[in-house]
Amino acid sequence: EVISFSDADYEGVRLPHDDPMAVTLLVELFTTKRILVDSGSSGDILYKHAFDQLNIPVDHLRPVKTPLVGFAGDMVHPLGSIDLSVVAGTTPRQTQVQMTFLVI
Repeated sequence: EVISFSDADYEGVRLPHDDPMAVTLLVELFTTKRILVDSGSSGDILYKHAFDQLNIPVDHLRPVKTPLVGFAGDMVHPLGSIDLSVVAGTTPRQTQVQMTFLVI
């Protein structure tokens, strides 16, 4: 299906632009705004601050042994990974998927 945006989606955007695309999704039934979409990324990242706001106990995280390496060579060790329910769209054009996030 075609993914399209309405004029309402351009609120606060100065045209023309080449800004990264950011969307709002429902993550574990919490509205999560300003999600950066990067199709070139090898992982789905959830920052610890956002994870804490989901009220999920830290002991639900699965261990991750491999660090993430940025373009500059800097390494970040994830706190763990977790599968979360993500809902995109609105009825009747809505989809729900389970996604694995690395919490950093």
